[in-house]
Amino acid sequence: MGFQMQTGKGSSSISSDISSSTDHTPTKTPKNVATTEGIDSSTRTLSTPSPGLILPSKSSSLSSPALSSNGHETNSSSSSSAQPETVAVVHSQASTHTRSRQSKTHHLAPINILPDHTLLQIFSHLPTNQLCRCARVCHRWYNLAWDPRLWSAIQLTGELLHADRAIRVLTHRLCQDTPNVCLTLEMVVVNGCKRLTDRGLHVVAQCCPELRHLEVAGCYNISNEAVFELVSCCPSLEHLNLSGCSKVTCISLTQEATLQLSPLHGQQISIHYLDMSDCFSLEDEGLRTIASHCPRLTHLYLRRCTRLTDEALRHLALHCPSIRELSLSDCRLIGDFGLREVARLEGCLRYLSVAHCTRITDVGMRYVARYCPRLRYLNARGCEGLTDHGLGHLARSCPKLKSLDMGKCPLVSDSGLEQLAMYCQGLRRVSLRACESVTGRGLKALAANCCELQLLNVQDCEVSPEALRFVRRHCRRCVIEHTNPAFY
Repeated sequence: MGFQMQTGKGSSSISSDISSSTDHTPTKTPKNVATTEGIDSSTRTLSTPSPGLILPSKSSSLSSPALSSNGHETNSSSSSSAQPETVAVVHSQASTHTRSRQSKTHHLAPINILPDHTLLQIFSHLPTNQLCRCARVCHRWYNLAWDPRLWSAIQLTGELLHADRAIRVLTHRLCQDTPNVCLTLEMVVVNGCKRLTDRGLHVVAQCCPELRHLEVAGCYNISNEAVFELVSCCPSLEHLNLSGCSKVTCISLTQEATLQLSPLHGQQISIHYLDMSDCFSLEDEGLRTIASHCPRLTHLYLRRCTRLTDEALRHLALHCPSIRELSLSDCRLIGDFGLREVARLEGCLRYLSVAHCTRITDVGMRYVARYCPRLRYLNARGCEGLTDHGLGHLARSCPKLKSLDMGKCPLVSDSGLEQLAMYCQGLRRVSLRACESVTGRGLKALAANCCELQLLNVQDCEVSPEALRFVRRHCRRCVIEHTNPAFY
């Protein structure tokens, strides 16, 4: 797999193509190549480390260093039976002979008339593989393509990518003008790079003090030590996605997860957005540590953290009063007591997901309805203990509700929908999938009162085509998802 850094205005992306060693066209090797033996006998490096370019392999006889899709530096002169590879080549600047030859051609090129700031604006919209090719055109384009303003974000992808090495090459090049520090890099996205380890994040932590956004979803080799170093060295970090990092059990400014905030630092972690979905090892004690060190949290996602209990939510409400979005989907040990603690977030909470938390009943929903009147989104899909009584409390206390998912709640019926339609007339998205007690009467009440409805899911519900046509007449912008073959 290749890896790429996305580019947009003020950022750039790095990409590489996957090419077979049996379908290459020969290219000339740079003259200033110096080979050295590393850990791998086939590893080759250049005498100068800049600039680091990630380019598609063009020749089976290319003698420049290569970063293969399996993460090893290889000599691209391997046999035709070799696996497709992704090449990370470190090129020196164009030679005098090449520049003199190219200058004749480019002297007449109209694009060379453009000033530097215009070319930079063009380059800011190029994908990284094209940006890297631009860096090889001439000395002027080389300098423009590696302008730090184009490299505020890096994105690497690929399960087989040797992400540690890729990060090391990129940060080394970006630190050329400011030794050991890359002050322009603010976003690193390495989602799905399963070969990323603590060593790669160590490089990020040491070289990117201005980092604000980090995503390492699915990188299951990341541990608490790497996260500790990141939050310690990157004080501006605000967005952290650790979903699927099963070894991570806490986030703190202390080496020991069980210790409270260290007086030595005298500060708190500035993270606002934290996604720890599928962190299966996260327990109540770990969430307590996270809450005590990250009091500025506004968005927290704990989907499928199956070891969490109601006790964990007590610490969350105590230390993180500013949470606006909270997801506890599939945390099956969470019950009504936990929702009572969540309700202590009061006016801040806008988004709540408790899907498939089967221990939740009308009691817990009543707490949320009473103390969270500004709730906009609620996902209670699969909470089979909820009834019309709980839905009625929600409707009367949360009139600004915009999106509601009550799918697979068999005890919700037309009576609950009528109360919902009466008090929550601004509803835009409603899912009643597999609600066996819902009929056309409840749907007609919704359609008559909620004219802004944009999505209605009634799949696996016993509703007549007539009721669906009534919804379509009164809510013309509404998309109806259904399983009734008589309605079209």
